Amino acid sequence: MRGLRKYLTPFAPDQSGAVSVLYEMGGIIVICDAGGCTGNICGFDEPRWFERKSALFSAGLRDMDAILGRDDKLVEKLASAAESLDANFAVIIGTPVPAVIGTDYQALKRMTEKKVKLPILTVDTDGMELYDKGAEKAWLELLRVFAREKQEVQKGRVGILGMTPQDISDLRAGDEMRRYMKEEKNVAAVCYGMGDGLDAVRAASSVEKNIVVAPSALEAAKYLERMFGTPYEVGYPLAFQLVPEMDYSGKNVLVVQQQVMANAIRNEIINRAPDANVQTASWFSLKSEFRQPGDVHFRDEEDYIRLAEEGGFDVIFCRCVYAADDAGLCRDICGCAAFCGVGAAETVEMFYDTGGMKNVCRVISKSS
Repeated sequence: MRGLRKYLTPFAPDQSGAVSVLYEMGGIIVICDAGGCTGNICGFDEPRWFERKSALFSAGLRDMDAILGRDDKLVEKLASAAESLDANFAVIIGTPVPAVIGTDYQALKRMTEKKVKLPILTVDTDGMELYDKGAEKAWLELLRVFAREKQEVQKGRVGILGMTPQDISDLRAGDEMRRYMKEEKNVAAVCYGMGDGLDAVRAASSVEKNIVVAPSALEAAKYLERMFGTPYEVGYPLAFQLVPEMDYSGKNVLVVQQQVMANAIRNEIINRAPDANVQTASWFSLKSEFRQPGDVHFRDEEDYIRLAEEGGFDVIFCRCVYAADDAGLCRDICGCAAFCGVGAAETVEMFYDTGGMKNVCRVISKSS
């Protein structure tokens, strides 16, 4: 059955991706739901919730609110919250309920602006897409609202777009990126959404260039290029840290990751072993301009199983989040100790050599 999952926990949906982008921006984040979606975000999809709080609220929709379209009640609740909180903005993020009843987000935005003296953002997610789609919408909305003024370009200042736990996993990646770029490249890295907040977004036009580290931020980089002429490049400068030392010469390698990081890992492997054959695959967005022949987009577990069984791979890289021993899929297919997923206890970077070499599995972050 297409889409049936027997091994994987559900991937984070689009509203979780939107929250991930906005989490550190100092705004009031309202999830337009009855409470369940917000609970999943706090409990599973947003690992920073356990270390750093954000003003994240559920709209608390009830049956009659949805049936009668009581947007005024949501606006009243948001206005009350805005009076008691020191916030930079407010954002309303969609879920399946407003999608089903056809909520007009632009009208809702206008209603809210009359009652709340803050910039109002809306992200029309519907809970039916994966996190990257919501993150893409949130990046664009954030920049459209706040990155409006052209500022003088500061030499040696570089923007990093796409740094969220959903795409990068490691909660310390922002600090490591800033350290590496300063010490090795002699530039100051601005990691939007991971250590660098709304002030950095307002000054987005001041960077010399942007580096896109996730597909979800590509449209945001294009927007900044159109608006301010800021050039961008796509890649992950820390990819060398994700590739364990071993002999890749002549090996067939599969990398399962989000597209930008997968391509960066592929390039790193080929730099070390030009005769390695490296194929990438992803559950998430594959931008056509960066897709190479043979790259695979997974629709369900059967696609992964078929590729792993029939691909003849010597090494499989995968980024995975798993709880305790819940790592069945790759173990059942080829002996891997874990698999790519979102939303549980540990995030690891790992590879498995199917030829019998030692497993390498390094915990890089914990959500609890």
